[in-house]
Amino acid sequence: MPFPWGSSFIPAPEPTRRLPLDALISLLGLNLGIVALVMVLFWMVSVRTRDVSIVDVAWGANGALIAVLTFFLTDGALLRRFLLTGMVTLWGVRLALHIALRKRGKGEDFRYAAMREAHGDAFPVRSLVTVFLLQAFLIWAITIPVQVGQRSEVPPVLTLMDLLGLGIWILGWGMEVTADRQLRRFLADPSNRGRVMDRGLWRYSRHPNYFGESLVWWGVFLVAAATPGGWVTVFSPVLMTYFLVEVSGVRLLEQALTERRAGYREYMQRTSPFIPWPRRDPER
Repeated sequence: MPFPWGSSFIPAPEPTRRLPLDALISLLGLNLGIVALVMVLFWMVSVRTRDVSIVDVAWGANGALIAVLTFFLTDGALLRRFLLTGMVTLWGVRLALHIALRKRGKGEDFRYAAMREAHGDAFPVRSLVTVFLLQAFLIWAITIPVQVGQRSEVPPVLTLMDLLGLGIWILGWGMEVTADRQLRRFLADPSNRGRVMDRGLWRYSRHPNYFGESLVWWGVFLVAAATPGGWVTVFSPVLMTYFLVEVSGVRLLEQALTERRAGYREYMQRTSPFIPWPRRDPER
């Protein structure tokens, strides 16, 4: 069946055309240098404002920046370049704006405030390395599928693997956006102050926004995996999922929520921590 923008839905096998290794290394190195520089600029602002949590805004913005830079620095299959750039740019810009609006008028995030208190006068310099430059490296590593996927000239048209990746990305991004919107509306209602959010998607997962974000990166990886050698970038969604569950996401957040919010332990007992699943108390 002909595909609207290609000679066939799945192209006939062609000789593999890869970007030379030195060119790939140059691309990766340039992107890493640029995002590190951007993070240093954000760090300078954080020192002046005493608010390290602006790094969370820079996280999504840098992801989008890498995708756009790679688009203009590579000459791979145009449709795949558009697809990967659009997927990651939409994710990054949306997330950066969401976090910026959420923190408007608020102080430093409690996680960074605790670090500041623990390290005292040494914290500004320490935060440059352990927060800003570390996150520059992480967002660069997680977006390697975007960088690798855009460099390949084959397949020249989108394949079933590309469409599968796009479908998973749409599901994940839609879940992330919906969960964030539901939580924002819940918190904006004064009558919900001190209560646990257990409605909508939050009825089936304690962190549906994090689960959605993990699907975003599995989708991006599958598009990259449609290109020769793209499968080696599987470490990206694995790393992102691990951090969302075990490091900066579920585990860290729930340590604070169980102490600060009454009823959260009961919510944990009846609700799946990550993957949406029917509640354990079906009578409710």
